[in-house]
Amino acid sequence: MSRDEVFEEHRPLLFSIAYRMLGSVMDAEDVVQEAFVRWRGAGEVRSPRAYLSSVVTRLCIDQLRSARARREEYAGPWLPEPLAAEPAADPAVLDETLSMAFLVLLESLSPVERAVFLLREVFDYGYAEIAEIVGKSEANCRQIARRARQSVAARRPRFDVSPGEGERLVRRFVEASMSGDMEGLLQVMSEDITLWTDGGGRVRAARNPIHGADRVARFLLGVIPEAPEGLEIRYARVNGQPGIVSYYADGTAQGAAAFDISGGRIRAVRYVINPEKLRGIPPLLRRSSDDPEEEEGPS
Repeated sequence: MSRDEVFEEHRPLLFSIAYRMLGSVMDAEDVVQEAFVRWRGAGEVRSPRAYLSSVVTRLCIDQLRSARARREEYAGPWLPEPLAAEPAADPAVLDETLSMAFLVLLESLSPVERAVFLLREVFDYGYAEIAEIVGKSEANCRQIARRARQSVAARRPRFDVSPGEGERLVRRFVEASMSGDMEGLLQVMSEDITLWTDGGGRVRAARNPIHGADRVARFLLGVIPEAPEGLEIRYARVNGQPGIVSYYADGTAQGAAAFDISGGRIRAVRYVINPEKLRGIPPLLRRSSDDPEEEEGPS
């Protein structure tokens, strides 16, 4: 294969590493592009996978170190940039390491801890490979991985819902919210549900998480009447979870929400409405009236 073809073969892996490290689609794509530039300028490489993984991981570590201070000053809850797909586009089994809950949990780790944990636990790299990538001894990497596992274990998200059941619950949640059905909302939410809204200080959003079914329901029923005219909701898989994408009348994304579901109830909602984090979601394209096909976009 040509040099460019070799890189394209590894691109999905590199993006997967970068997105889980950074929680941002755009930043992950920038890192992968920078890795491509370095790859084209590199000399002979014995193991493209090892070389490219090392470049991407080190770039992500550097970027995370500079981003930590910015995230501490972030206006309101910080959530990852959403990955949205058609409901049928995702596998039947949720990859919990892609979920918003898991990516937020990783924020508690240092950049190097995050890299070691992901490379070992998610991508199954050997400790010798990881040591070379992060520039530490193999023994040290084992210690880092053990500490990171212990830190993550108690709070690691668990999901026990099928895609079909999850979509049904989300539909009931949306229908009850839009119709002002307080009782219907309470029936699909767990008592200890939490709602996070990430507006990044750029649009109106709750500055703190909202806890409890009654408070979440009252909040939703209070803000939905203020929704922009012509807002359209499409069902989607958001970071592999049951979710929705909402669109303005002009077809641009207004928000994306992922739902944590367990025990037949919605336990958490993470709703991203920061416009800077929605630029990676394609617009909702409406077809002409004489075209019999459905509109394009998550549905």
